[in-house]
Amino acid sequence: MAYLQQAPQRCLGFDIACDTITVSDGDGLVTIANRRAPIRRFLQKCRAQLCVCEPTGGHERILLEECLRLSIPVHRADTRRLKAFIRSHGRLGKSDAIDARLMARYGRERWQDLALWQAPDPDRERLRCLVTRRADLLAMKVAEQNRAKAPGAAGLAASCRDMLAAITRQIRLLEAEIRKLVRKAGMRARHAILTAMTGIGDITAAALLALMPELGTLHRRQAAALAGLAPHPNESGTRVGYRRMRGGRPQLRTILFLPALHAARGRGELADFYNRLITNGKKPIVAIAATMRKIITILNARLKTIQYQQS
Repeated sequence: MAYLQQAPQRCLGFDIACDTITVSDGDGLVTIANRRAPIRRFLQKCRAQLCVCEPTGGHERILLEECLRLSIPVHRADTRRLKAFIRSHGRLGKSDAIDARLMARYGRERWQDLALWQAPDPDRERLRCLVTRRADLLAMKVAEQNRAKAPGAAGLAASCRDMLAAITRQIRLLEAEIRKLVRKAGMRARHAILTAMTGIGDITAAALLALMPELGTLHRRQAAALAGLAPHPNESGTRVGYRRMRGGRPQLRTILFLPALHAARGRGELADFYNRLITNGKKPIVAIAATMRKIITILNARLKTIQYQQS
């Protein structure tokens, strides 16, 4: 990840909507259309040294691409961190103007810790879209199955069957495209390393590549935290509370649960690790969580070793 090496003299905050963008340098405000030509003209004139925006379901994509094209550093802020920063200033109200002003302030005050956005690899971005869509369809499939089993659903059985058949067909098509994509040279080696672990199949490995591209570049604690598997302390004075996993990318916890369950059933290279935790008195769900964390740290180390050998 890239970071600024010196404090920006002019930082702009961009609050992005579907059709418009509200821009502030902390004081003044201007609204421009969320289209490529107006954004390009504005960026060419603004002399910004850092731009800050937040994820808006893809509506920020044009701004990010134009900043990259004009070599203007841009940071796409984590929404939770940005909201915490805004609350820390006692702001209870919300508007496009308020958000834009405070995003500019966020950039000025936190510039040293803000990773700059870089264009994703096209194949990896395509893989991410496919994996995300498959997860959406799986959720729809579960919902439709629950509807089919609900009391009084007998009269809708045919409709439920047709819908489930359509969803299942789409999932299979997506899985076929995912398998085809990970065979490309840029991902084949990393995919092979991931699937070498028992319990990690083709689709699970593809999901890890798509949703955690940093895997293999982090130390073990960073990998666990990014995957949302780090147990955070809950202590105050003499009280030592129950540690809970939170933060990170929660989708990864869902992905890693089944490989951990595979170990819990006595299969794979981490079965002994899980059984040892149970023998030491750990609750099954705690042991599964620890196994998930062990999986991600092992995979991170294996990918890091391969990258070191290739460099």
